[in-house]
Amino acid sequence: MIYFDNSATTRPYEEVVQTFAAVSKQYFANPSSLHAKGGEAERLLNKARQNIAAYMDAEPSEIIFTSGGTEGNNIAIKGSAIENKERGMHLITTMTEHASVYETFNYLESIGFSVTYLNVNSNGQISLEELENSITDKTTLVSILHVNNETGAVQPVEEIGKILAAHPKIIYHVDHVQGVGKVPLDLKRAGIDLCTISGHKFHGLKGTGALYVRSGIRLSPLFTGGEQEGRIRAGTENVAGIVSLAKAMRMTLDEAKQKGSFLKEIHSYLYNSLSSVPGIAVNSPQTGAAPHILNFSIDGIKPEVFIHTLEEQQIYVSTRSACSSKKAGASRILLAMGIKDSLASSAIRISLSYENTMHEAEIVVETIKKAVKNLKEVMR
Repeated sequence: MIYFDNSATTRPYEEVVQTFAAVSKQYFANPSSLHAKGGEAERLLNKARQNIAAYMDAEPSEIIFTSGGTEGNNIAIKGSAIENKERGMHLITTMTEHASVYETFNYLESIGFSVTYLNVNSNGQISLEELENSITDKTTLVSILHVNNETGAVQPVEEIGKILAAHPKIIYHVDHVQGVGKVPLDLKRAGIDLCTISGHKFHGLKGTGALYVRSGIRLSPLFTGGEQEGRIRAGTENVAGIVSLAKAMRMTLDEAKQKGSFLKEIHSYLYNSLSSVPGIAVNSPQTGAAPHILNFSIDGIKPEVFIHTLEEQQIYVSTRSACSSKKAGASRILLAMGIKDSLASSAIRISLSYENTMHEAEIVVETIKKAVKNLKEVMR
């Protein structure tokens, strides 16, 4: 089996699964309980918070545990917008955000907020000039996806942070879900106030994640009913999941140090090889892109047919983000980049992890070449 759908979800590290099982058995008590068993669970929870804060160069008090990227994005965006609505109801994001961000802004528009959706160029990047011109005295939030989940396009988050530094009343949120361990992010250097991560994107478990909330930032909570997570996210903490999240993050960052350049080599090989295949158009930018995501289209071939053709050879890829993979029609992301409808409707996404090898990439390229040729012949 060759698994090239790591942006949808990664296979959890065996050590992460073992950690989750061990903590579930031994530290099962509620960390809010006053008795000794509760205290043991709380200490483990606090240690995990300290570790994740250290990996993100943050303070432990700035880490809020969530169930993943969608929840983290919703808490950050709705929480910030609602908390600051008396100061202004204008928000800024981009046309190419993940659905959990894009649809959250759509919802906020439906209840009276004004949203500016920034355009992107053919490389999937926003115009800093357009961003600056979009800011008004009523703007309270800018939310930007660091690494695009469909194309791998990387936004200039540090440059955006420099612009927003001149507007200290604007909250700056970055969705870093696809970037952890692949595209470095310095929260302080970029001036980021809120940052979302999700465990299952870096070999953690589904249902685990965290939201960085810079000290001094106030959010209106989505959930009420408990004192947990600084009153931002009420509910009994998933101690085993949180400890396993810290484990997965440490292991991924270690792998990034050892294999980061090798992952770029695999990505470069795939990009160059697929670009030379007749009938294939590569949609991901050649430069300024993440090293683990490659998006391409095969005009005239339905993506679901192509995916199942590869699946017959035990090769697993996807059409777009997993959240949107069952939607019919063209990719909203690719259309925003100016890619024509027929190509935006036939896109395939390859996404890598540090567990993948060059040998696997070579097999995938040869299999894709044969599949394209055979499917084109059938369609004649």
